[in-house]
Formats: sequence, C-alpha cells, structure tokens
Amino acid sequence: MNPTLYIIGGGPGDPELITLKAVRALEKADVILYDALVSDQLLAHARPDVRLIFVGKRKGRKELSQQEINELIVFYASRTSCVVRLKGGDPFVFGRGHEELEYASRRGIAVEVIPGISSALAAPASAGIPLTKRGVNESFWVITGTLSSGEISNDIALASESSATVIILMGISKLKEILSIFVKARSPFEPAAIVEHATLPTQRVISGTVYSLAEQIHADEVRTPAVIVIGKVVDERHVATPTGLVEGEVMMLQRKVI
Repeated sequence: MNPTLYIIGGGPGDPELITLKAVRALEKADVILYDALVSDQLLAHARPDVRLIFVGKRKGRKELSQQEINELIVFYASRTSCVVRLKGGDPFVFGRGHEELEYASRRGIAVEVIPGISSALAAPASAGIPLTKRGVNESFWVITGTLSSGEISNDIALASESSATVIILMGISKLKEILSIFVKARSPFEPAAIVEHATLPTQRVISGTVYSLAEQIHADEVRTPAVIVIGKVVDERHVATPTGLVEGEVMMLQRKVI
C-alpha cells in the first residue's frame, strides 16, 4: 500500500466553489481531517464509510495543536491508502498547508496539493469589488491581520504607505487599530469595506471609509469570518439594487456629502 495525502482547499464558503479535482479526491478518501470553516455539503461528497475527523478551531480555540494534526495525518496515512486534509480557502494562503506537506513528506508519504479559491480573492469579487482595475490601482497586498503571537502584523503599516489595495484576513479583532493606521497613512476618506461570510447566503458588505468604519463599527458587531478590503477599488463596487441604481455609486455620493 502506497498511501497518499491530499491537501485540499475547500474554497471560501460556497460549497459549489470547490474544484472538480478536489471533489474526486474526497470521493475516494478513507479518512478526511477537516477544519471549522469547511461546509458540511463538501463532506457529503465522501463515501458513506469514510472516517471524518474534525481538527479545526472555533472562535480562536484550537481543538488540536498543529503538531497533533500532523501526527494524526501520518497515523492514518500509514494505515489507509487515501487521506484528505480539507481546509477552507486555499491551503497555502495562511492555511499551514505547507507545514503539513513537509511533515508528511519527511515520513515517506506521497502528497498532492489541490488548490482552492482563497477568501482573499473571493470576498472582494463576491461583493462586486475588483481587486485590480486599470487606472485605479497597480497591485494588491494580502496580509494576515493577527500574528500567532496575537500582535498586529507589521506589514499592515508597510502596506498603508503604498497605493495598493489591501486585503486583510483574520483582522477583525484588530479592526480599530488597522483602520487607524490607514487614517493616518493615507486619508480618513480612503474607501474601505468589510465582507462578512463571503459567497454564502448570509453574506453582508459594510462599506464606507477607513474613518467612518473606525468610528461606527465595533469588532463584536462583525460576523466572522470576515475580510477587510481597503483601497480605491472599493469605490468601484458594482452591485445592482432593486431601484436600478448601483450601490457603489450611492456610497460614493454619501461620501462626497460627508
């Protein structure tokens, strides 16, 4: 028996956004180790006799340490032919997928990575915000808002000094601090948005400026998971409303009045 570990990205939330290749791996898995942000509908692709093991974390509380997850992967891979490690988003975008790949590979386990759609890309798109647009921006940064130490990422201050669009994951607990950095480095009127539950029926978009969001929105009012988007592309948001107006244009009119 030559065991194979598949490290799979399950996408940003909508179960239909997983890749066909990932579904095929789920269908043949003997064991699936899955995270908290993985949709139950993805697990429905598995065989009836599959062993499902929850190894995620909820509200910041880890069920298992990364070392324990690594050991579980190797334990099951040494006893079955196909193990799937199912993660939300993309396993190589703040997903620790490469750590698991290294651990398993060093122990003689064949590993295949199946990428997923990261919420860093999907959240702005599902909110109608382009990550790039000619004449508006030249690049974008994707940054974790909170380090493993609990401190805010130093790269946020660096990004605020650029003209790039900034997408911040796992930053809601530091929301006020993050927005304040951009108020000082760019302008109080720099466009910003928070996208909650991206791609799901419960998705909600809160848009305004870095100043207005800092003044009006508290972290405990935001439903996680949520992605912060900062930059002029937020003003390009295009979402049709029942009146035929464009929501992004309405927000810009409001901003000009302020």
